[in-house]
Amino acid sequence: MNYCVMDRGDELSRELTETFERLASERGLRRDETTPDVVLSIGGDGTMLHAFHRFRERLDDIAFVGIHTGHLGFYADWKPNEVAELVRLMADGGGLADRVVKYPLLKIEIATSAGTDSYLALNEFTLKGADATLVAQLNINDKPFEMFRGDGICISTPSGSTAYNKSLNGALLHPSLEAIQIAEIASINNRVYRTVGSSLVLPKHHHCDILPRKEQKLLITVDHLAIPYDSVLSVRGTVSEQKVTFARYRPFPFWNRVKEAFVGDTVK
Repeated sequence: MNYCVMDRGDELSRELTETFERLASERGLRRDETTPDVVLSIGGDGTMLHAFHRFRERLDDIAFVGIHTGHLGFYADWKPNEVAELVRLMADGGGLADRVVKYPLLKIEIATSAGTDSYLALNEFTLKGADATLVAQLNINDKPFEMFRGDGICISTPSGSTAYNKSLNGALLHPSLEAIQIAEIASINNRVYRTVGSSLVLPKHHHCDILPRKEQKLLITVDHLAIPYDSVLSVRGTVSEQKVTFARYRPFPFWNRVKEAFVGDTVK
């Protein structure tokens, strides 16, 4: 099995990288920076986002696994003291076919006067006004739904519903659901601009279009990437046909992750 390691760069993460590589070499695993079978993220969820975007062109061929070196991350199954056990399972596990889970991704298509740009998001996409409030029409399945004015709009994946979306009072969605969620960022409601005021969950066969008012300078984010845009004609969000694959060498149910991250041991 070929692997690649991406770490956060802090002292603990670098030490774990060295330990993993030493143990992996002893068990016959091969480091491959170009065509790995497994990409190991050592750090937090931000490190996993960097790993995802680095290998976004090879999503059909690789699986991701994470070791967290800070607070428990939603994309990290393993703790620093479990590196040896992870290496053992990777070396003894053979193929990955029966040891993976697949999560849905968000596809974003941004149409401008110069053409169309396409992005994949693991967590979320946001659209905000760069120097003023965002004014945009929201269409669902090609029909006008609402006129938005406010700080911005966030579209998230189910696995990303625990991130920025949660801070916007969006719902937490299990990653087995093939859906996207639209949440408002500080919307203004009056007689001219009226929004539903709640997050919207769209299934795979639906799509949404955001049509910003002309001549707005916009700031678009795709996970950790921030991209300024001018003259955006429309933004379409859909559930991508592609999925991201995570190696699961042991069970770690999603709701257990939610409990550990937000509730802790207050409920026995």
